[in-house]
Amino acid sequence: MCLAVPGRVLSVTAGDIPVGRVDFGGIRKLVNLAFVPEARVGDYVLVHVGVAIARVDEAEALKVFQYLEEIDALSPELEGEEMEEGP
Repeated sequence: MCLAVPGRVLSVTAGDIPVGRVDFGGIRKLVNLAFVPEARVGDYVLVHVGVAIARVDEAEALKVFQYLEEIDALSPELEGEEMEEGP
């Protein structure tokens, strides 16, 4: 399973491989924008292992942030539970 997390592009540096500074709810990282060269400051991108793989609209990105906050709010309740292993 792969996980991509949305982030908002804060700046873009052009070059052979475009790089963006991306904000993930307060955590800022440099991200490879080669797969989304059309990304501009203010856009939201889905990032997987340091590479932006798609642009997403703001509403979709904010929905994912909300889900992540809900998961974090649940984590104290889940800490004592054991995970069941699948088949």
